[in-house]
Amino acid sequence: MAYTNIPYWCYNIPKDQWPAECPEFLLNLSERDQKLVGRLDKDYQRLTWPEVKKVIGRWMHHAAETWLTLEEDNKLDRFDRVPSDLRRYIEYNAKLKEEYGSVMDFVVKERLKWTDLLPRDAVRFSDSAISDIKILYNDWPYGIDERIVHLVVWTKFELPDDPETNEVSLAMRQEIDDYVDRIFCQAVPKENVIWFKNWKTLKSIHSVEHFHVMLFDPDPAFIEEVTQGDIALSRKAR
Repeated sequence: MAYTNIPYWCYNIPKDQWPAECPEFLLNLSERDQKLVGRLDKDYQRLTWPEVKKVIGRWMHHAAETWLTLEEDNKLDRFDRVPSDLRRYIEYNAKLKEEYGSVMDFVVKERLKWTDLLPRDAVRFSDSAISDIKILYNDWPYGIDERIVHLVVWTKFELPDDPETNEVSLAMRQEIDDYVDRIFCQAVPKENVIWFKNWKTLKSIHSVEHFHVMLFDPDPAFIEEVTQGDIALSRKAR
């Protein structure tokens, strides 16, 4: 099928379902999202595991108490979604906002099932802080190799940023590193595990602290255990 001069909102849906006008949920998109929605899935290239690691960067602790990064690390704005997945993500979020008032309210009530955001334990990531942490699938994963499992670690406690860099602070980075090693690297080779915390400008959900963990080709049984049988919304909504 030729897509010459077809409006962006008609891409990746059957021709007999093409709307005459742009659906409301696809109005006022950023230029970047509009271009991506108006692109064929078959022309989209998913990021490989080496490319994902290059986007995120691997933090290495140096003896001088500094963190060294790969030359092109932490370019998190390079992550995007498969065009049809982005369309579904935008449409689903629009429905959530209409029903729940905000995506955050939905996440807290329906996904996290937390009645409050008050930490029960004074020590972050301690064994006794289990009720302050929940590991779930990223509901709308990025356009990456489908062998990569993308999880989100939600916390009731703060994950402080460095006010000068707006990135996770040095001390907090060490705490998260230790937690990721303890929870994930016991079951998945360390070279197949990477984590990142979005810049504030890139967060789709504010007010609830969280960071992301990506694992390359992990044992499904481990993922079932660590997420307590969670299923991503993108799979439920198909």
